[in-house]
Amino acid sequence: MTTRSSALRGSGTWNRWSGALFVAPYVAIFVLMLVIPLCIGIRLSMTRSDLFGIKEFVGLENFSRLFGDPVFLQAVWNTFYFVLLTVPVLTVTGLALALVLNHQSRWAAVLRAMFFASTVLSVAVVTLIWRLVLIPEGGLVAVLARVVGKAPVAFLGEQALAMPSIAVTTIWWGIGLPMVLFLAALQQVPRDLYEAAALDNASRARMLMSITLPSIRRTVVLVVIVEIILQFQLFGQAQLMTGGGPNNSTRPMVLFIYETGWKQWQLGYAAAAAQVLFAMIAIAAMAQYYFSSRKNAP
Repeated sequence: MTTRSSALRGSGTWNRWSGALFVAPYVAIFVLMLVIPLCIGIRLSMTRSDLFGIKEFVGLENFSRLFGDPVFLQAVWNTFYFVLLTVPVLTVTGLALALVLNHQSRWAAVLRAMFFASTVLSVAVVTLIWRLVLIPEGGLVAVLARVVGKAPVAFLGEQALAMPSIAVTTIWWGIGLPMVLFLAALQQVPRDLYEAAALDNASRARMLMSITLPSIRRTVVLVVIVEIILQFQLFGQAQLMTGGGPNNSTRPMVLFIYETGWKQWQLGYAAAAAQVLFAMIAIAAMAQYYFSSRKNAP
C-alpha cells in the first residue's frame, strides 16, 4: 500500500514537472521577447536618451510633454479615427462575406480564395496598388470620373479624404482574416438547429438573430479585439501613401513614434509615446472583452 501511494505521489509530481517543462519554451520566449522589452521600454520612457545612450533620468517629464504636444495629440485622434473607420466595417463585412460563402461549391471556394488573397500581400504592394487607383493624374478613379464628366479628386491630397482613403485600402487588404475566422465559427454551428428552425417556418433573419449570432458571439468578440489591436498599429499605409499629411491629418501614433525615435533621435520621448499606445490598446481590448462578456452572460 505504501509503495503504491509513493508511486502515485511520484506520478503526480512527474505530471506537474512535465507540464512545467512543456510550457517552459513558450514562457521563456514570452519573457525574452515581450516582458523584458516592455520593462526596458518603461525604463527608457523615463529618461532623456538618443542613439548614443541614456543622458539622464527625467521621471514623468516625457509623458507631461506628450500631453502638451499638439502633434502627438493629433496623432492620437488620427489613430482613434482610423480604428473607428475600419474595425466596424471589417467586422460586419467579414461576417457578411462568411455568411454568403458558407457553403460547399466551386464558386464559393474561388471567391473565398479571392477575398483572402489580398491578405498575403505586403504593405508595399497594397499601397502601390491603391496609389495607382487613387492618384488624380491617370489613376483608375480619375479615369472613371472623366468618363462620367466629373473632375478628378485628389483623395490622398485632401485633408478630409486622406484618412478614409487609407481606411478603404486597409479594409480591402485585411478583410480576409475576419472572413476566415467567421467561416470557421459558422461551420461549427450544428446543422440540426437550422433544420428545426426551418420546420417552424423561421425566416432567414430570425435564424441569423436567434441561432447564428448567439452561436458565434465569442468569435465576434475575438475578431473585434484582434482588429482593434491591429488597426491601432497603423503605420505602413500612412507612411507610404501620405507620409502623415496633408497637414498632419494621417499621422498615426506608430508613425509619430518612428519619426520621433529614428529621425529626431529622441528615444526616451518616443518610448513614452509607445507606452501610451500600449496602454490605449490594452484598455480598448479589455473594455471590449468586458462589455461583450457582460452582455452575453446568462
